[in-house]
Amino acid sequence: MTVPNHFELLGQSGEARLGRLTTPHGLVRTPAFMPVGTAGAMKGIHWREIRDSGADIVLGNTYHLMLRPGAERIAGLGGLQVFTGWNGPMLTDSGGFQVMSLAQLRKVTEHAVTFRSHIDGASVELSPERAIEVQRLLGSDIAMQLDECVRLPAERADIERAMRLSLRWAERCKRAFEASQAGHMLFGIVQGGDVPALRHASAQGLVDLGFHGYAIGGLAVGEPQEVMLRMIEETAPHLPQDRPRYLMGVGTPDDLLRAIARGIDMFDCVLPTRNGRHGLAFTRRGPVNLRNARHADDPRPLDEESAWPAARGYSRAYLHHLIKSGEALGAMLLSEINIAYYQSLMQGARDAIERGVFGDFSASVYEAWQHGDLAPR
Repeated sequence: MTVPNHFELLGQSGEARLGRLTTPHGLVRTPAFMPVGTAGAMKGIHWREIRDSGADIVLGNTYHLMLRPGAERIAGLGGLQVFTGWNGPMLTDSGGFQVMSLAQLRKVTEHAVTFRSHIDGASVELSPERAIEVQRLLGSDIAMQLDECVRLPAERADIERAMRLSLRWAERCKRAFEASQAGHMLFGIVQGGDVPALRHASAQGLVDLGFHGYAIGGLAVGEPQEVMLRMIEETAPHLPQDRPRYLMGVGTPDDLLRAIARGIDMFDCVLPTRNGRHGLAFTRRGPVNLRNARHADDPRPLDEESAWPAARGYSRAYLHHLIKSGEALGAMLLSEINIAYYQSLMQGARDAIERGVFGDFSASVYEAWQHGDLAPR
């Protein structure tokens, strides 16, 4: 069976790619950063801010949603878009990473992973078939295969075992996906840790099966950035040019620029909102820690040239006060400022790739970061 191609490669600048992904709920411009709505919501941010920031697509978490409120309940209420009020494209991860990182007393077998819920201790089984069923019930535009993610560093034998199991689960996920006749897309996930030969084998196995898109998983799990980048370089050439490439769980603005330069199209990470809740803002001049006392008397905005109103409409002194006082508004404002910055970075990357000057764009971004925050000390 030939998998329908929902992705158009519109241009390149070096290895950096400009694309357009068609989904049932709309178009996604790539490179794209997907804000993470773990339980069907962004922490402290309304969907309108997410949309106004320029985001085309968001991520929902299968593990959390299947445990609460439940996939069947969400399906009965019209699916994720209706349930949440986000009327655009959604990607759901398979739940495998959260099972490995959050669940208690988990046990992995050839058939499935069984675990105790972190919410109420109930025993839950997640098989490849159930992962696909849950994502069909949720109604996401892009579903992910169930895989096993191994934290790095790890022994090669453990990495290879998990990679081979993930490949077998990928085949089962694809069979279940085709049998379900779902209207969404299915992405495979390349595993293999920090071993190039295993990355090559995983990528080839997934390409032989045929997916709508391909994710690179098992990175940003404890390894240095240079290892992550080397694994991207080892993997990307083994993936089809005409399918989207998604680097899971990444990352900092620097990570994104370096990964785009290596041919990655899609990203997700909790960093913009998590850091915002803890007082760290991302700006054109680099990160700004609003907890620092030096901001207490600074009347300047975070960025007077930002297109995002909150970045130029509140003084650093006020944002510092909100964060130090534990006011929810501070976390909300910094989270939306960070999401907007990430989206502006993606828009800048897309514009630069279209003009064939991504290298120059990246250099200008790094130069601005190196200039640093100019708040008085």
